[in-house]
Amino acid sequence: MEVIIVEDEEQVGKLAAQEIARLIRRKPNCVLGLATGSTPIPCYKELIRLHQKEGLDFSRVTTFNLDEYYPIDPRHEQSYRYFMNVNLFDHLNIDKARTFVPDGMAPDPYDHCKWYEEQIKLAGGIDLQILGIGHNGHIAFNEPGSSLASRTRVKTLTEETIRANSRFFERPEDVPRYAITMGIGTILEARKIVLLATGAGKAEAIRRSIEGPVTSMCPASALQLHPRVTYLIDEAAASRLEQKEYYKYVYQMAEQLKKKILAIV
Repeated sequence: MEVIIVEDEEQVGKLAAQEIARLIRRKPNCVLGLATGSTPIPCYKELIRLHQKEGLDFSRVTTFNLDEYYPIDPRHEQSYRYFMNVNLFDHLNIDKARTFVPDGMAPDPYDHCKWYEEQIKLAGGIDLQILGIGHNGHIAFNEPGSSLASRTRVKTLTEETIRANSRFFERPEDVPRYAITMGIGTILEARKIVLLATGAGKAEAIRRSIEGPVTSMCPASALQLHPRVTYLIDEAAASRLEQKEYYKYVYQMAEQLKKKILAIV
């Protein structure tokens, strides 16, 4: 597990975008796992800039989003399909037929979950998965208590999550009570995972995820089981980490080693 602590959310976004850009340049037909919410927006803004100013090519990229409310019309301003179109896809040369977001209006959501898993496998699996983290430690919509082996499924949202998301809707009762979400087991099959977190409100979830025990009560703690996970977090989100200074030291030493290797090559 790599923990990178930077000053603010803009730096988090820039580093995440650079990670994605390196993958696309190395593997133009890569498969990305994407997240919604306010945290990845700086990353998406930087990806748009890299495309428009530096020619980063998304024409062969395939994407899979983590989750979607259920039920919700994809044209609804709070749907995750709408979010992805407005904040990323509409500004890239990406083929929208290759951008997968769970269908919030699927007639049979349970069959749709099986179909979504099949599409990920047909695409060759996810090369790089971008994650956020909830205040209660959830990743995607895998709420506390979710099985660490869970697959894409319909999930009932907790009251805490509903309250947190109610600010995006006109009335609290308008917030969907369900979601279609990739499971923790599905997420852990990605070849690499990058989790983004900013702000003091995420500090306790970050501490439990990185330094606490692996437990279904903090779903993000399952990332400790993955061989290639990077946490990109700002100072505020890192504020409760007991080993904060050590993580900074390790990152500094790793960067020095990279420079030495490049100098030799």
